Amino acid sequence: MFSVRRFAAVVVKEFVQMRRDRLTFAMMVGIPIVQLVLFGFAINSDPKSLPTAVLANDNSAFSRSLVRAMENTGYFRVVAVVDKEADIRQMLREGAVQFAVTIPADFSRDVQRGARPRVLVEADATDPAATSNALGALKELQSLALRHDLKGSLAALQGAPPPFEIIIHRAYNPEGITQYNIVPALIGVILTMTMVIMTALAVTREIERGTMENLLSMPVRPAEVLLGKILPYSAVGGVQVVIVMAAARLIFDVPFVGNLWLFGALVVVFVMTNLALGLMFSTVARNQLQAMQMAIFFFLPSILLSGFMFPYRGMPAWAQALGEILPLTHFLRITRGILLKGSGWRDIAPEVWPLLAFFAVVLLIAMRRYRQTLD
Repeated sequence: MFSVRRFAAVVVKEFVQMRRDRLTFAMMVGIPIVQLVLFGFAINSDPKSLPTAVLANDNSAFSRSLVRAMENTGYFRVVAVVDKEADIRQMLREGAVQFAVTIPADFSRDVQRGARPRVLVEADATDPAATSNALGALKELQSLALRHDLKGSLAALQGAPPPFEIIIHRAYNPEGITQYNIVPALIGVILTMTMVIMTALAVTREIERGTMENLLSMPVRPAEVLLGKILPYSAVGGVQVVIVMAAARLIFDVPFVGNLWLFGALVVVFVMTNLALGLMFSTVARNQLQAMQMAIFFFLPSILLSGFMFPYRGMPAWAQALGEILPLTHFLRITRGILLKGSGWRDIAPEVWPLLAFFAVVLLIAMRRYRQTLD
């Protein structure tokens, strides 16, 4: 017969077990909260106030009205006014700006003559989703930008055709092909998921199988054990990179403009960073289940805040600050920069040192936590 008392005892026992396993309970409560906050506040598929550089060869009232009209759309935020075309190219290649606007010389004179001068707007289209709405707003801008300036004898220039023409150039991805953005980024996503999870189980597996005592009795230092556990998995990461890169080139025809050796070296840095993070999780967790939960809890914000699924610049400042901590954020910029832009060491150096700093910190924590288990 079904006993209510025995049933109640089992229920109480599970609550007691849940209270003891605080990490699992925290994950059960924390993951829904993180998802609610990220999807509700941080995710934005229509980014605004995108950084823009302006090269104004004609510093006139018409030029200033055009720039102000672009800012009034809400999509463009002028962060730099440069004097040389090379500066604009450099800023686009480094990812410092999303758009570059070049106003030609004699822009004001040509407008007054009805010659319809051309304004060049270059967009960093490595992430098409980040630029599509902003570029769409430029179509209406051609007719409205100078309506307050074209008065009196110039009123006849209003209407069709517009007094000037905007030429849009989608740099690094002219056709706006989504695969050029997604497929290279998958390298970082796959490595983050697999490397962290596999190494997160490394130490906890030893404990659950009862082989940790043998490992502790060996005359090896913590750094030797941890690095010894990292290297085999790094070979697995190398195989994954080769597979994804082969598919990207042969199936999706993703271009590879940059230096292959530079890309390979930075892939090694990223792999080692994720492996060290997984080892840190394995030294903190008590069992494999907890280690897996930690890895998943880290992976969720990584794919949401790194710019993989949603435009990075569309997120609020606090979400971008969190994204800057994540290794995947910097690796995506490195990958897209080398593959699509042909970026060199000078262009991507600002993204490398955060990876190295993250690697050093998590490896140090893992070594200190592992040394505690020797007592």
